Amino acid sequence: MATYAIGDIQGCFEALQRLLAKCGFKQRHDQLWLVGDLVNRGPQSLEVLRFVKNLGAAAVTVLGNHDLHLLMVAEDCAKQSHDDTLGEVLAASDRDELLTWLRHQPLMHVANNFAMVHAGLLPQWSISQAQTLASEVETALRASNYRKFLAHMRGSEPKSWQDDLTGWPRLRVVVNAMTRLRFCSIDGEMEFRSKGEVGSAPPGYLPWFETPQRRSAGSTLITGHWSALGLKLMPDLLALDSGCFWGGQLSAVRLEDRTVFQVEASHTP
Repeated sequence: MATYAIGDIQGCFEALQRLLAKCGFKQRHDQLWLVGDLVNRGPQSLEVLRFVKNLGAAAVTVLGNHDLHLLMVAEDCAKQSHDDTLGEVLAASDRDELLTWLRHQPLMHVANNFAMVHAGLLPQWSISQAQTLASEVETALRASNYRKFLAHMRGSEPKSWQDDLTGWPRLRVVVNAMTRLRFCSIDGEMEFRSKGEVGSAPPGYLPWFETPQRRSAGSTLITGHWSALGLKLMPDLLALDSGCFWGGQLSAVRLEDRTVFQVEASHTP
């Protein structure tokens, strides 16, 4: 059995199929770990959702910001932007089944000293604390009144974590850190405007994974979200968003030996 962690797919279904063929993925024996952002921007979000859902236990995916955006749009809690490509999903005959499945996916996945989350973790959070916080968001998403949570999820405030946060602000900080984080201060204040390379951090901020004394550093984190960062492999970080939608590559890492597999994008944005 092999475990393949794969970066942001974003509707690039054809590239995903070529990557799985290159890896030699076998559904009956292997497992895929997907870092989120299954959908949007690329041309085949519907095909990606159907494919991953049908993999069942052979695939684990965490939620990314584009996946959550789809859920918000579907419930009229957000408007589509001009570059969204969610129309086929929203018009599909199996739309409700797919969205219910997506809403029940985890925000964080931890196994075998790996922790997978779409964007990153705040420096104050240990892996166990982050798991507990992720489960709070997952409970809200899976509850019968999940629409109320989606209606309060958008926004960039509060910018930092406090243990006494409650209600929607508490859940919003967790969502923002785990699905939007790139740069933060050493105290964990998040900055969401900057999306460039590591050296483009504004004064007072640094890449979240470079914060000193980060409490999650004892595990290897598997992330995506940051296409300008590209494929970045460190002892305690596998950052896998290599910009497939933007004309880069779709990347996979076999976790057992860290072998890298890549395919080129099949389109230009």
